[in-house]
Amino acid sequence: MGIITVSDKSFEMAAPVLIIGAGACGCCAALAVKEAGREVLVLERDAAPSGSTSLSGGQVLGAGTALQRAAGIEDTADLLANDLIVKAKQQNDAAMARHIAAQSARTVDWLVETHGVPLASQQAFRYPGHSAQHMHATPQKSGAELLVCLHNAVAAAGIDVVLSAHVTDLFTEADGRVVGVRLSRPDGSVEEIGCDALILACNGYGGNPEMLQRYIPDIAQAHYHGHVGNQGDAVNWGLELGAAISDMGSFQGYGAVITPVMIHLAWACITEGGIQVNVSGERFSHENTGYSEQALHVIGQPEGVAWTIFDQRGQDIAMDLIYHREAMEIGAIRQVDTIAEIAEIVGCDSGTLAATMEDVAAMGRGEKTDAFGRDFTTKPPLQAPYYVAKITGALFHTQGGLDVDLDGRVLRPDGTALVNLFAGGGAARGLSGPADWGYLSGSGLLMATTLGRLAGTAAAAMTAMTAD
Repeated sequence: MGIITVSDKSFEMAAPVLIIGAGACGCCAALAVKEAGREVLVLERDAAPSGSTSLSGGQVLGAGTALQRAAGIEDTADLLANDLIVKAKQQNDAAMARHIAAQSARTVDWLVETHGVPLASQQAFRYPGHSAQHMHATPQKSGAELLVCLHNAVAAAGIDVVLSAHVTDLFTEADGRVVGVRLSRPDGSVEEIGCDALILACNGYGGNPEMLQRYIPDIAQAHYHGHVGNQGDAVNWGLELGAAISDMGSFQGYGAVITPVMIHLAWACITEGGIQVNVSGERFSHENTGYSEQALHVIGQPEGVAWTIFDQRGQDIAMDLIYHREAMEIGAIRQVDTIAEIAEIVGCDSGTLAATMEDVAAMGRGEKTDAFGRDFTTKPPLQAPYYVAKITGALFHTQGGLDVDLDGRVLRPDGTALVNLFAGGGAARGLSGPADWGYLSGSGLLMATTLGRLAGTAAAAMTAMTAD
């Protein structure tokens, strides 16, 4: 796989804009290209689109949307931008964060009003780092459902998506202009398709153990809760073309994946007063700083596991999520009435766990201060019935990637743009800064949808000028 330099190459088939990847980024880019009056073709390596969008919680950030206004939620782009920048400790691309935040409402409104994606403003609970109710989701609050809705919109727009089309090489001219791609089919056949602009929407490198070991060794051995097809193709193609990359040590982790069934536990179980204990029945971190950074905290415990303990408040919210209901149905989450029963499940000393629970209750009453810095006074103490799940930490997707400008054009180290190459979503540098602690919940799909739309608009305009 790589870059093939050509001169005067012709193609039997071509499209003004090609998009590699049919997740949220690729779909939004395709819709924007088509809306701008240019033809577009989407190439997807799988027989049925899935990828990171399908595996996600499916919630999209937006600030100042029509849905929020209708729900009486006060939110602004400035609030969202500040949340993104503060969560990343001012170490992300602040200009990009402000730009994407400013464009987020337009993206959400566009998906709902123009393309019929059934998003709704989410108000059940607030994720760590969110200063307002920024989240929007489809009825099932599922990434798989969101992706189906996006593909319905793509089909309604008359956009072709070629499945089982694994792009292996890019054809470029001497100046770096991409003129086409080579793809392989499951039967071993090879096809070549030309283009005037190419958008990389094929996510990051979470499925590539070698790249993980190189860039993020701390998470390389953890459970990967993403798509195996995320092999870092966009980064590797970009590097070969002289592109810049940034924040390659950044990733979105998740500190509550139920093991061994590997279903992620709804984070409301933590935000509503839930805690995590290790095999000794003791807390080991501030659980609610963020679910991304909590992954390494959990992995660092004996046996790389912990137990999440929560009560009916978290359970009632979580049961609105399809994956949580699935975990309940298969018995991966257990309901008990006493602390002694929890200790039996954990396998720890009941006195130690009882002391942990009493400490948390005392912190909630304001009688003690948490050594890890968590404020328990905003939620009532946990009370029976209790819910318990054995969990581990996991890698969901990488956040480092190609440097891009505000329109998604891939940049060189000197800040100049490659001729006609764009990237969005996980293929591009995210908004999380250099590490796992900078990920703000929902920012992955924020970048996928909004930067995808912007890249599609810009690619369409570029090819229109070429045609003229």
